[in-house]
Amino acid sequence: MPNSNLKRHTSKRITLYNHKGGVGKTTLLVNIAAALADLGKRVLLVDADPQCNLTSYLVEAEVVDGWLDNSDAENGATIWSALKPFIEGTGDIQKIPVQERREGVFLIPGDIRLSEFEQELNQIWVECLQRKIRGFKGASAISHIVNEIAKQKKVDYVFYDIGPNIGPLNRVVLLDCDYFIIPAACDLFSVRALKTLGKTLFSWIQEWDIVYQLAPDNTLLLPGKPNYIGYILQRFRMYGDAIASQFASYASKLEKSTYSDVTEVLRRIDKNLAKGSLSQNRLGQVKDFASLVPYSQTQGVSFFDVEGGSVQQKYEAKREFTSIANKIITLTA
Repeated sequence: MPNSNLKRHTSKRITLYNHKGGVGKTTLLVNIAAALADLGKRVLLVDADPQCNLTSYLVEAEVVDGWLDNSDAENGATIWSALKPFIEGTGDIQKIPVQERREGVFLIPGDIRLSEFEQELNQIWVECLQRKIRGFKGASAISHIVNEIAKQKKVDYVFYDIGPNIGPLNRVVLLDCDYFIIPAACDLFSVRALKTLGKTLFSWIQEWDIVYQLAPDNTLLLPGKPNYIGYILQRFRMYGDAIASQFASYASKLEKSTYSDVTEVLRRIDKNLAKGSLSQNRLGQVKDFASLVPYSQTQGVSFFDVEGGSVQQKYEAKREFTSIANKIITLTA
């Protein structure tokens, strides 16, 4: 096993991962980050999706356009700006400014050119297997960026926002995470996606274990052991105090599938990768807050920080996301 004197920051790194699109993970991230910040935690959000949905959610369009137009410049501000010298072979990873979006919540902006880094990652993976230093540096490049900013801002939690796919970019992000959460909608496609999700993670973790053993000493390595801590059910409607019947059957199926297709699969590698019981894995149930969504997206803030909208719904959103945040704090302690 390699010996490394490169210290990984103590912040907990988490992603919301489901390769089925349309499950509202970016919206969940914004609200979870705000709830954690209100509990006194410092949160770093990393937009690791070339579509830049998180950045576009939190930042005015003109500002985002300016960042993207100038991401190649020496003073570039996006995640691509940091990666560019390494990818192009002109230097090491570049320092970039971090953007504070609300008290205690920071953002590393995304970039559509992150897709160019993703194209490099397949070759980088091969170079890892060949024990080439460039391979290990490339695989941990985003981790390195996060590490430096987490130290600088004394971050407690890092949350990655990633795209809905099983590509090489998501692979290195998941392998850099200490934990992952599954966001799921009450529909058939979310249930079906879980089987592929479990198998994919199983494969990535096992492959990285081989790479890890090959790594030379004093290399910043991805931990390669993302722990499953639960799922968040969302985008369902209520009938009185209960989930409406058309959504309830999927809620039950999702709970069972997360256990059989994710928990049990990961436990075949290491029982500590998925410790929770069925009930413990239910981190939260976020109903359809449809009337707050446009306010949230337009203003770039959480549901409970918007100006306008239903006072009762903002109260309910605050209560639910505070509950989720407290569970995350407990499960990652």
